[in-house]
Amino acid sequence: MSYDIQHQPNERRFSTSVDLELCVLDYTLSPTPSGEVMTITHTEVPPPLEGRGIASALVKAALDHAREQGWKVRPACSYANAWMRRHPDYEDLRAG
Repeated sequence: MSYDIQHQPNERRFSTSVDLELCVLDYTLSPTPSGEVMTITHTEVPPPLEGRGIASALVKAALDHAREQGWKVRPACSYANAWMRRHPDYEDLRAG
């Protein structure tokens, strides 16, 4: 299933609404000598919506955006960290 994920750069957030419930991924952006680092700080999907792949879609959208921008990613959120470990094709984005 695909979701209409929106990026709100001013709020540093990716979000989608499913069944009138807001699902979000929050991040911060920090400059480093080698470029910007996106730190994924929080992923939240309301309990009634869990298991539908929404959090996965949010993380993928954020990582795809980071790749497009040339950013590295620090997955401080445990879900995002586990997602990156399960998808080795995104490990190149991980900030060292």
